[in-house]
Amino acid sequence: MQKKSFAGEIVLITGSINGMEAALVLWDLDGEGNKETSRLAQKTGATQVFVYHCDCSNREEVCEQADKVRKEVGDVTILINNAGILLGEKFCDVSDADFEKTLRVNFFSQTCKAFLPAMMTCNHGHLVSTASAAGLLEITDYYSASKCAVIGMMGAIDSELYHAGRHGVKATVICPYFINTKLAKGFQTESPRILPVYDAECAASKIMDAIQKEKFYLIMPLTSYFFAIKTKILFESCFKIPSSVDKAFGQKKKD
Repeated sequence: MQKKSFAGEIVLITGSINGMEAALVLWDLDGEGNKETSRLAQKTGATQVFVYHCDCSNREEVCEQADKVRKEVGDVTILINNAGILLGEKFCDVSDADFEKTLRVNFFSQTCKAFLPAMMTCNHGHLVSTASAAGLLEITDYYSASKCAVIGMMGAIDSELYHAGRHGVKATVICPYFINTKLAKGFQTESPRILPVYDAECAASKIMDAIQKEKFYLIMPLTSYFFAIKTKILFESCFKIPSSVDKAFGQKKKD
């Protein structure tokens, strides 16, 4: 399969990923993290990098920064929604504030609506959202619910694009089990051969490949796909998936 090129594209990323020979627009709340991502992106081939401070869970700020990007850089043609949080609490234990925060960041921060209209107008573009295998597995906590919502939203958008005849606009949803980043801090897989934890560089490479091949789903590893069927509770028990997730405290301070 011939891979599409990133040359000439304007790529906006919420969060961090690198390795594209394209103009990159980086959105993040973490100013220092944004600068580091910019440095790495330029080192690995990005021709131009534009850095913006943006809280992607704030709708007004997203719209404001989107207008700014259009004026200063141009219309975004590849959008990668990579922002997310994991607070590591059970459904019955989580505070309302943390529940709402998780939904705001993981689901409502999806910036597709700000950039999709321009892509549809020119029938060219690519929407990418990082969900999670947790969204397929529906395991034990509200983090899974937020990621399940992302998967459902991307499926709905893909369907709308198809029926609108906008076949030049693609959609990709990323469903990794766990990636070794600060979000997964404290996580340990009980079955490393079946359900490995990916390092960030390996995951980024697979994501780039999926975008270039215009895949709708990227599920990492493929074994997690089979847990999405009705026998998932049996598999969860065999591979101790809930107990693995229980150990993850992510970005919540450990007691």
